[in-house]
Amino acid sequence: MQKYLEQLNPAQQEAVVTTEGQSLVIAGAGSGKTRVLTFRIAHLLTQGVAPHRILSLTFTNKAAKEMKERIATIVGGDVAKNLWMGTFHSIFARILRSEAEKLGYPSSFTIYDTQDSKSLLKSIIKEMKLNDKEYKVGAVLGRISAAKNDLVTPAAYARDQHRMSEDQASRKGLVYEIYTRYMRQCYKSGVMDFDDLLLNTNILFRDHPEVLQKYQNWFQYIMVDEYQDTNYSQYIIIKKLAEKHGNICVVGDDAQSIYSFRGAKIENILNFRNDYPDYKMFKLEQNYRSTQNIVNAANSIIAKNSKQIKKDVFSEKDTGNKIKIHNAYSDIEEGYIVINDLKEKKLKHNYDYQDFAILYRTNAQSRIFEEALRKGNMPYKIYGGLSFYQRKEVKDLLAYCRVTINPADQEALKRIINYPARGIGKTTLDKLEGAASASGKSMWEVMISLEGTAKLFNSGTQRKLNSFVGLINGFAAGASQQTAFDLVTEIATQSGMMKDLYHDRTPEAVARQENIQELLNGIQEFTNNQIEEGGENGLVNFLEGVSLLTDQDNEGEDDINKVTLMTIHSSKGLEFKNVYVVGVEEGLFPSTMTLDSEQGVEEERRLFYVAVTRAEDNATISFARTRYKYGESAFCRPSRFIADINEEFIEFAGGDQAKIQDKPGRFAPKPTQKRSFGSSQPAQKPGYNFKKVSSEQAAAKPSSFSGGTAGNLKAGVSVEHIRFGKGKIVSIDGQMPNAKATVHFDNAGVKQLLLKFAKLKILG
Repeated sequence: MQKYLEQLNPAQQEAVVTTEGQSLVIAGAGSGKTRVLTFRIAHLLTQGVAPHRILSLTFTNKAAKEMKERIATIVGGDVAKNLWMGTFHSIFARILRSEAEKLGYPSSFTIYDTQDSKSLLKSIIKEMKLNDKEYKVGAVLGRISAAKNDLVTPAAYARDQHRMSEDQASRKGLVYEIYTRYMRQCYKSGVMDFDDLLLNTNILFRDHPEVLQKYQNWFQYIMVDEYQDTNYSQYIIIKKLAEKHGNICVVGDDAQSIYSFRGAKIENILNFRNDYPDYKMFKLEQNYRSTQNIVNAANSIIAKNSKQIKKDVFSEKDTGNKIKIHNAYSDIEEGYIVINDLKEKKLKHNYDYQDFAILYRTNAQSRIFEEALRKGNMPYKIYGGLSFYQRKEVKDLLAYCRVTINPADQEALKRIINYPARGIGKTTLDKLEGAASASGKSMWEVMISLEGTAKLFNSGTQRKLNSFVGLINGFAAGASQQTAFDLVTEIATQSGMMKDLYHDRTPEAVARQENIQELLNGIQEFTNNQIEEGGENGLVNFLEGVSLLTDQDNEGEDDINKVTLMTIHSSKGLEFKNVYVVGVEEGLFPSTMTLDSEQGVEEERRLFYVAVTRAEDNATISFARTRYKYGESAFCRPSRFIADINEEFIEFAGGDQAKIQDKPGRFAPKPTQKRSFGSSQPAQKPGYNFKKVSSEQAAAKPSSFSGGTAGNLKAGVSVEHIRFGKGKIVSIDGQMPNAKATVHFDNAGVKQLLLKFAKLKILG
């Protein structure tokens, strides 16, 4: 036996040495699939196969680089460097460079990135005199990309009744024409975008059979990593290339297929047996990452999916702790619970910060955990994204807020003077800056005295500037009378930001909408807290708090040793000793947008499976009973996915399962309301209008937490609060209606609350 084979378990060895024919390697989470792929290639090379006869396709450059380095340690760098190993796009770009002239492209064709593509599309939309509010560049690019990945050319697009009907319904009926012009311009410029690299490879193989035959002969062995993530375009290329020799090995896990929104088709891996009837299946079922309890819990989750290739994943590590489930009174208390638990685990078991990850369904959820970590002076990093307050749409709305309270804030003014677009371009901005510099005034002062600068601007530009000044003055007029939430809701709506954001329904745009909604939720939370605590609740006070949070230098410490925050999608392929899966509620996880189909819910369940299997030592799940949405505290129900976990592998924080009304196994999902929690649009009206609620009314809103008076509340009494959870009164000070209670909450710490607004419920 080759020495390197001794490092593999029997199932891995069999998958490595069976090199002939068609192989489907189903690799459970943490089962060593990368090692199998690496050793399989090394084994072929040691058996005398020439490196250039092996094609190995991955989804990331990092994966390809790591595999090539590992192979080099076995067979030597000179051999490994001649492998055809890389991402789909890099490998097929290489082929297209050799064959470009057959498609009418120069071999030196350039490759557009997303920004290049958007820039060209923007020019085409302008040239066609289309409304750029309806034909948003991101949405148009998404439609074109989806068409290319389905191998739909512009001519075929125009004949596709389904696509044309969808475009008409979304008021983008001329996407096919934009697509046609875009492709014509790319061709004329000798340019391909990322999707073209796959589309044109398919066209090359279709229209030039001699080229296809050349590469079929060339690649004797084909290997594909993460096969469950391939789209239709990739699937067809692989199938064609494998026809000659029939030596194809695909590695993946149908239970981790979570990218349908990018065009991935789980059917590619589920139907492998139909494409290759003589296939051999190898199941890598030993998980080397997680404890037995985590693996068993994950198995019980994924068992509920009907579309899957059955496997029995197991672990030989310690039994480990059960999955702990936390039931929070609110999203705010959830943040405190998670951070307190993290702090306790770190101290008790001597973990590093880098051993912890907080995983959420949507990026917008990061805000509460970021703020809790900052207040706890704990370092963190956002993986694969920006910190909440650094996201463009959040910074845009905060810039409007800054200009409202301080029009002389030049950087904020420059950021929003032409967003949303109002015809105040760079030339006008340059003139304003020049006039401000020459006169020693601020840009705002120049704008409010335009009569004296008539020579600078024509009448049309003056009207636009005057309109902008009127808009900001209108906001400023209400700044001292309105709460922060009421004022910012007005700013978000009247500025046109919400209309601009809600016009686009691409996944990226939905994420931006969720971030704005979460910012408004945070402002409502701030407002309600200030009312209950008797503090100032105006916009100035909110911005001051945000500045103190965002000014803390979170990057000053070792960039590695930090708590990781990320979406579950971003976590795939990673592992952490301790994982918190947060916000596990109906309508949030699974997302409301997936509840219309069994297929959508099954993908969400796979996503939950991915989240749980990231954990090595401890997996913790949390959900909130109430969560801010659209400026109000709304009731939530625990996710159906918690019920999927076998009760044998879970425990409830505090040990009292009865604390959760809907016990696991009995979380029968109720019919989803039309706009239940997690929807990306406001419940009141379609689009972008928000229901305005007086913050004082919201803070004092009657509920089961309406509490009592100073007469029946006293030191030592145990109470519940709708946002902070359980606690004990430390003291009562003052007389009604200004009486204050100092309460020590189990998770949120000490709070001082005005009794008339506190919504305390006496326990026992």
